[in-house]
Amino acid sequence: MNSYPNSGEASFPFSDLALAQRLEKTEARSNARFVEARARAFPDSGARWLEVAGAYAMYDGATSPVTQTFGVGMFQPITARDFEVMEKFFRERGAEVFHEVCPLADPSVLPLLNERSYQPMEFTSVLYRPIDYNLHLSAARNSRINVRLIEDGEQELWGKTSAQGWGEFGELADFVREVGKVVANKTDALSFLAELNGRPIATGAMSICDGVALLAGASTVPEGRKQGAQLALLESRLRYAAEHGCDTATMGALPGSGSQRNAERHGFRIAYTRVKWHLRPTGLG
Repeated sequence: MNSYPNSGEASFPFSDLALAQRLEKTEARSNARFVEARARAFPDSGARWLEVAGAYAMYDGATSPVTQTFGVGMFQPITARDFEVMEKFFRERGAEVFHEVCPLADPSVLPLLNERSYQPMEFTSVLYRPIDYNLHLSAARNSRINVRLIEDGEQELWGKTSAQGWGEFGELADFVREVGKVVANKTDALSFLAELNGRPIATGAMSICDGVALLAGASTVPEGRKQGAQLALLESRLRYAAEHGCDTATMGALPGSGSQRNAERHGFRIAYTRVKWHLRPTGLG
């Protein structure tokens, strides 16, 4: 594993195609494992995924935020026929078509998106930072907060805690309520709880792929906020990842958001800004 100091310009690998391929593959595989877990937890959901020209097309339910593609054009050029296969995959399941596209994707992607009546509708800052065994974040941790991996049988507790933190986002209510059961069936799930004086107040999740740790699942119950729970979860997950062979961590955030600023405060940089494309009804044929 590469060893990087916790600060300094020389510590960061270049934000190039090789890095982007690692980051995109990690997110694609993590979401594919989520879809597989959904299929086990809810056999009637129809959840499944399909690989097309190196991209992962995932169906997790018609309205799930996981129902989309990752990796289009990242591992080989894309063709109109490839787009037809992916679009058919979603249409047959009554879902709209979304592609998260990295700006380092093959040049074949953009003209086809335009020709096929796609429109950009969302941006995501993809952030990354090197990690090693000696990682320590500069901010002081709250000594009353303990972070640990959940134990077998605590998946529902993790799901309920996460749902409480997302309670103000009603449009995600159904998705979040089922997350605990899905997590219980996810083979690569690394689910962390932060406890304040023994009471769960925050959650965090992580997936590992080929030396890259993808951070997700950040949620804090309203009464537990501003206690340092997410800082503790971040440091604990980064250390865990380094101890298990990872040299890079990644996460996504809304550009300019508080989440992005917090990530940058703790050593993350923006690798690139990804664009989510939506197939307009006129392009459905």
